[in-house]
Amino acid sequence: MSPAFSVPGGAMKLTTLCYIERGGEYLMMHRVLKENDCNHDKWIGIGGKFEPGESPHECIRREAMEETGLRLGGLRFRGIVTFVSDEWETEYMHLFTCSEFSGEPRECSEGVLEWIPKARLMELPMWEGDAIFLRLLDTDRPFFSLKLVYRGEALVCAELDGERIR
Repeated sequence: MSPAFSVPGGAMKLTTLCYIERGGEYLMMHRVLKENDCNHDKWIGIGGKFEPGESPHECIRREAMEETGLRLGGLRFRGIVTFVSDEWETEYMHLFTCSEFSGEPRECSEGVLEWIPKARLMELPMWEGDAIFLRLLDTDRPFFSLKLVYRGEALVCAELDGERIR
């Protein structure tokens, strides 16, 4: 049984995240520009919160355009990641990859965008759970459900398709 934490009001949020691929690289964002950012100083993919009435595909396309200026095509819906935390609201993140896009990345108000070779990703400061789903993306695993439970910034439990892996 995984540890659970309650958050006042039982709040939760719906988000998307996409790893845009070019050859053997992903477009990553170093989150250093946004105030009060729970991802501050970490490297993550592109994404954000749903707006009312949006589907996961609509949300990630909008977020990618807002954050990068890129128009995404050929999205591949890879999985759902559930984040549970003793500090933040529960988050259900819809995870995508994309290797078809048009345009050129532009500056972003939330962080610095950079193409990073996949072989170097694990050298970057990131959430411990992100390393788990990045490895899953690298194995081309079919659609998955990953639950990540954090106490502060420490990952205390990870479950893949209902089975504890950490």
